[in-house]
Amino acid sequence: MIQTTSTISDQELMKLSSQNPELRFERNADGTLVTMAPTGKISSNREAKAITYVSIWVQENDLGEVFSSSGGFKLPNGAIRSPDVAFVSKDRLPLGWDEGEDEFFNLAPDFVIEIRSKTDNLDVLKAKMEEYRDNGVSLGWLIDRHNRQALVYRQDGSITSYPPDAILNGENVVPGFTLALKILL
Repeated sequence: MIQTTSTISDQELMKLSSQNPELRFERNADGTLVTMAPTGKISSNREAKAITYVSIWVQENDLGEVFSSSGGFKLPNGAIRSPDVAFVSKDRLPLGWDEGEDEFFNLAPDFVIEIRSKTDNLDVLKAKMEEYRDNGVSLGWLIDRHNRQALVYRQDGSITSYPPDAILNGENVVPGFTLALKILL
C-alpha cells in the first residue's frame, strides 16, 4: 500500500481509477490517496468465492445488492473505501442508484468482508474495520488467512475471533447467510 500526501477529490479519484483499471485506489478521511497492490492468485480466488457466496444468498432471498472491490463507498467521514465484498440492504439502496453516471456510493455498506492478502498489514486492516464500524457498517468480517482466523466486527463495538473450523453467519444484517470460514482461508 502506497499513500500520497496531497489530497484528492471524488472526481479526481474517479478519473484516476478509470484511467488505471489495473490498480485499486482508496481515499483516507483526510483526503490522501492510498494505492493498493494487486492481490495474488489465492487472495483473488478467496475474494471471488466470498462475493459469489454472498451474492447468491442475497439474490435468492431478495435482500439487496452486493458489490465488489472495484466499487467505492464514500463514508460519512469522507473516506472512500472499496471493501473486498460489500452488501447494502434493499431498504437502504437509494432510489435510482443504478441509473445515470457511475459514481461512488455516498453511504456505508451494511456488511463488508475484507480478506487479508500477502501484502496487507493486519493493523492497517483492523483500523479499516474500525473505521467501517464507526461510519455505520453493521457487520464486518476480517478474514486473516495468515493467522487462520476471522475477526468479526459488530456495530455494538464487539470483536469476536473465530478459528478455522468456524461457521460465520450474517447475523441480523444478512439474515440466514452462513459460510464455513475454511472456504476463505
